[in-house]
Amino acid sequence: MVAAKKDKLTGDALGTGRRKTAVARVRLRAGSGVVTINDRPLEDYFSVETDRMNVVEALEATGHRGDIDVIVRVAGGGPTGQSGAIRMGISRALLAIDTESFPTLRGGGFLTRDSRMKERKHYGLRGARRGTQFSKR
Repeated sequence: MVAAKKDKLTGDALGTGRRKTAVARVRLRAGSGVVTINDRPLEDYFSVETDRMNVVEALEATGHRGDIDVIVRVAGGGPTGQSGAIRMGISRALLAIDTESFPTLRGGGFLTRDSRMKERKHYGLRGARRGTQFSKR
């Protein structure tokens, strides 16, 4: 089980999530369900509905969607990687608030780090696997 962290001054639950090259630092506090990412509302930050659903999925699975405010600082990667990192950070921070939600989060795959990364470019190729075009003449 991941060690649950709490802020000593404010009592906020803290969690860090990573996906591809994105890193998200998540802070949860009691509130009305407002999600703020890099000082912008969720709807403004993620234009794609799939990414928005990915962010709040862990809150809905544990039943805390309307009673916890989420404050996120995220950097690196693209929108999909960032939403995956936020999802993991929220899940880790939820354990500090509600330890009984561990089986739900573990079973839903919210606490598992997605380790897939972009493959490096290889010598003599145009990308990771793509070779040069064959020329007969």
